[in-house]
Formats: sequence, structure tokens, C-alpha cells
Amino acid sequence: MTMLPARRFLPSLSLLSAFEAAARTGSITAAARELDLTQSAVSRQIKALESQLGVELFLRERQTIRLTVAGDSYAREIREALRRISSASLNLRANPHGGTLNLAILPTFGARWLAPRLGQFLAANPGITINLVTRLSPFDFRLDSIDAAIHFGDAVWPGAELTLLMQEQTVPACSPEFKQTHGIEQPADLIKVPLLHLTTRPDAWERWFSETGVAFDSLHGMLFDQFATASQAAIGGLGVALLPTFLIQDELKRGELVPAVDRPMQSAQRYYLAFPRERAAYPPLVAFRDWIVRELSKA
Repeated sequence: MTMLPARRFLPSLSLLSAFEAAARTGSITAAARELDLTQSAVSRQIKALESQLGVELFLRERQTIRLTVAGDSYAREIREALRRISSASLNLRANPHGGTLNLAILPTFGARWLAPRLGQFLAANPGITINLVTRLSPFDFRLDSIDAAIHFGDAVWPGAELTLLMQEQTVPACSPEFKQTHGIEQPADLIKVPLLHLTTRPDAWERWFSETGVAFDSLHGMLFDQFATASQAAIGGLGVALLPTFLIQDELKRGELVPAVDRPMQSAQRYYLAFPRERAAYPPLVAFRDWIVRELSKA
């Protein structure tokens, strides 16, 4: 269990709120108006905070105040801490039983796979509220109010536990018109056409050509940072993209995309649910983890 800092390093919320408001507005008068206090009360609270910390936070010049260098740095951190406390309080008020799960998602996975199915989970777990935020790469759970995250990559996330969700299969996909126009019939034909690359998977095409036994010198083409835009570009006839089959099922069924060649590839990395160890037994997280593992096993 992590111990809290000594009490002398934990100023009261009233002192911190007065300081943050004055720092943000640059005015004792404006801070007093915002907090519904008198100017003298706000001034006393700020002086009490400076006394407790042993650090001068404002430079006082006649009727104006200006943050010191230390005060400016402290204000930034305090503002974020107060925001997190406010967010936690709002979440608790929205669900007094503490059933809120703050989940970080990958944008395309969240939009294409999770969002359409999330209603099923919420219907089966009526006491749970889920808040979704987008995160493209691993972060420090200690510095963010996130309970869990969808992660694609290696089984590595410092300070977190990982539950394997699924492997991924990708397929070279393009529009039917593009395939016909370029006469694509075998893997070697793709060397001669525009290839669409993902910045997060820079070696994907190299791996695909190596696995299919096609020799290549260098591979060029348009770069995309998300699967959603890469798939739309492929539908628009801009080239061939290596796309996860489970994320383009609708496009394949509608015929907007077709396999350029029937040579799928197993991705080297996998999908995981990452979460801080201390949240492993948190009921909403346990319920969501069980549900998503079960659902993805059907994919």
C-alpha cells in the first residue's frame, strides 16, 4: 500500500483552491468573486499556504500579484490535481456505488469494434458506467485517472498487468476496381502498385513480402497514422493496405474492399487489456475484462 505524504505536505483544499483561482485569474479580486469569498479571506488563505510550504508563490506589487517561478510550476500541478479530484467526485456522484470504469482505447478499435458492442456490456451490467478516452501509446497509470487500456503491441507495459485479448490477422486489401485495373493476381504483383503504410507498423509490408517469398529492394507509398484513414484510402482506390480482417468485416461484406491476394498474415504483436496491479480486483474492471475476453474469442 502506498503511504500518503506527511500531513504538513498536504494543504487543505480551501487553501489550494484559493491559490489556483488567483494563479489562473491573476487577481485576488477575481479569485474572491469566483470562490464567493472576500478579498481578505483569499489573501489570508494564500499567505497560509505560503507559510505551510515555506515558499513564496506570488510577487506582490501594489494592487497586483504575479506568480513566482516556483508558484507557476506549483499552479500547473495543483490545477491538474484539482481537476482529477473534481472528475472523481463527478464520477462518484453519477454512480454512487463506485461503478465507473475509465477506459483508454485505440481509436479504430474503439470506433469499429468496441463501440457497437458496448451497449451489450452495459445492458448486462446496469450498475457500471464507462468513460472512454483515446490513447495511442502506453502511459503511466500513476499519473492518469485511467483504470484500464486497450493495448496493441508486445506484452510490455511498465507498472501494469496485461490480459491477452486476441491475436490479429491482416490481409492486403484494396477496392475491386483497383485490383482489376492493376491486374493483381499473385503476391509479386503488389511490388508494382502503390502500397499504403501505417506509421505505427512501419515494417508490416516488409514482413508480408518476406513471408510470401517475394524479393524486394525498397517499399514506398502513402503514410497513415490510423487504420480508419488507411482503409478509406484503399476504398478510394489509392492503393493496397494491410488491414486487420476483424476491423474490415463490413467493408468486405459490402464489397467495398476485397483481398488483393489471398495471403493473410498473422501480426507479430497482439491485443491486450492493460491495468494497474492495484486495480486488478476492481469489480467494474473484472466484469469488463471477462466480457471483452469472451467477446473477442468469437471474433
